[in-house]
Amino acid sequence: MDNEKDAHPSQRKDHRTDAFATKFVDKTASWQQKATKKEKPPPAGGLDETPIPHAPPGYTLKFTFHRASSLPMADINSLSSDPYLYAQLNTSLTPRHKQDPYMRFRTPTIRKSTDPVWNCEWIVANVPASGFKLKARIYDEDPADHDDRLGNVHVNVDSLGDNWTGIREQGYKIKKRMGSKRAYAIRGCAAMFSRGLEMSGTLFISVENMGMTDVGDNGGRAWTVGPCAWSRHLSPMIGRLTGTKEPGQGKEGTKTEQYNFQANQFQFAGPVPSQLYHRYVEFRPFIAGMFTAKSLRGRILNRALHHQHSRVYNYDRTTVYGSFPSPSKDMSLQFLDLVHYDRGGRIFTYVLTLDGMWRFTETGKEFGIDLLSKHTMHSDVNIYIAFSGEFFVRRLKTPNREPCESGQETHPAAEIEGGPPHSNPPHDPAYYALYIDNDSGTYRPSSKLLPLLKDFMRKNLPGLKIVTLDCVADSEKMGKLKKEQRERKKAEGKGTVFMQDDSSSVSSSDEEELEERMREYNDAGDEGGTEKGKKRKGLKREIKDSKVGNWVHGDHVREQRETEEDMQGVNGEVKEGDDGMRRGNGELKQEGNELVPKEGSGVEGNEKAERR
Repeated sequence: MDNEKDAHPSQRKDHRTDAFATKFVDKTASWQQKATKKEKPPPAGGLDETPIPHAPPGYTLKFTFHRASSLPMADINSLSSDPYLYAQLNTSLTPRHKQDPYMRFRTPTIRKSTDPVWNCEWIVANVPASGFKLKARIYDEDPADHDDRLGNVHVNVDSLGDNWTGIREQGYKIKKRMGSKRAYAIRGCAAMFSRGLEMSGTLFISVENMGMTDVGDNGGRAWTVGPCAWSRHLSPMIGRLTGTKEPGQGKEGTKTEQYNFQANQFQFAGPVPSQLYHRYVEFRPFIAGMFTAKSLRGRILNRALHHQHSRVYNYDRTTVYGSFPSPSKDMSLQFLDLVHYDRGGRIFTYVLTLDGMWRFTETGKEFGIDLLSKHTMHSDVNIYIAFSGEFFVRRLKTPNREPCESGQETHPAAEIEGGPPHSNPPHDPAYYALYIDNDSGTYRPSSKLLPLLKDFMRKNLPGLKIVTLDCVADSEKMGKLKKEQRERKKAEGKGTVFMQDDSSSVSSSDEEELEERMREYNDAGDEGGTEKGKKRKGLKREIKDSKVGNWVHGDHVREQRETEEDMQGVNGEVKEGDDGMRRGNGELKQEGNELVPKEGSGVEGNEKAERR
């Protein structure tokens, strides 16, 4: 009987704690799974390794936009227009993504003419044998308002080949359907009083076949070969907001400064390396909507950034144009002139588009408008670009040595003779190095492509030494170099910032009025008892009482406050500014942390008058 009991032992009854043990085991497994779970993937965007779709080689074409005749009159005051041409080239080549930007070209603006002559060339490589569609739109430039369209011209070519003879200065009727009704109405009224005026305009275009493009096996994309056009865009109002000044020269050769924010564009000779292909990074939920303009918030941000791009890169009478047939030493010197050589320790934000357009502006913490330093604005909210980041220029002590060699000194950091800040910079690219990085949170360019970027920049800026910096691997070195740039900028001074009361505002008309008053003031001569002297005194009061005059007063208050703050913590020593000069002349004395005028120095009365 005992053996039978041992052979069939009785089963243990379930205990109420068994359920808790099971739950604890399951919970432990869940904790372990979370602990061993991989990190979240990075946000979508950054480097896109999609290859270029395969296509046979195409042809290199040179488009020449000669002239236009009998354009409508967009300005009723001058019965004329300020026309420019904006061209877009469409081909049958399949893009890597449908969001890739179109190939576009803009001519300079011809002032006050209804019969403009441009004679601008645009050379495009690898246009497929299936032909092209060229859309040419003519606009009237109006910086104060939107540009009026004066008409369109479409040029369609169904096929290209070795025997295609091209188009030789052929006239195309300008379509009025999409033109400004106001401009054509003015033209019609003028035609009623003059039999010589025509209502229909004509655009003259040439297209030359320069032969098959040497691209190897894959001709899957077209690019701009030349010319290497550049433009400098100035904005006085943004310059006032950001406190940036541009050196100039007066009528009598005196050095002057005026508020101007400078934006620059430089068309490089293509092709841009195909590996340089980056998409915006979706590091926030609203970013995708901002680029694609699908959500309400995204549409608002997209439109705001487009508008800001058009204002920063605005074309007006102060815009300076130029071009080079191909990369050369003169082209490198023009770039150095746009960045003011090594003056002032400037740092620039840049974007390189897929077609080789390089856009850049100065950046820094002092730029109060957030979007000005953003790569999104520079790219005009393009989903795909080639590369982006920041750069700065330094002058080398020894031009025949590399910047990174031991013993090589650079300015900024070291004081090197033969250039800024005490003398003019040497006009030789061999004396300068371009430090360029991939510091862009919007597109996050890949650091492994920096060598390709270096070769492309070296090709387009001959003679200039190129140094690339990885914002991650070289973060310590990059931070040190940029700190030296900022310290140099602070030491040399970036210019005065005008202050403005919250209750007032300054418009473009206020600026024009102030400038007119200043011209009259300068022409009035000395302040004496003569009629001109009385007029000069009256103008001086008008300028002082004007809105911008209040800015100048606020600027004086700010300078005085900054001088007092600089004195705190300094052992009775003033190094910079007008107060330092006056103290050196014995006009001021130190009392605590403040500078006060000495008795009998002649400054005391002036200080009291200024306070009143």
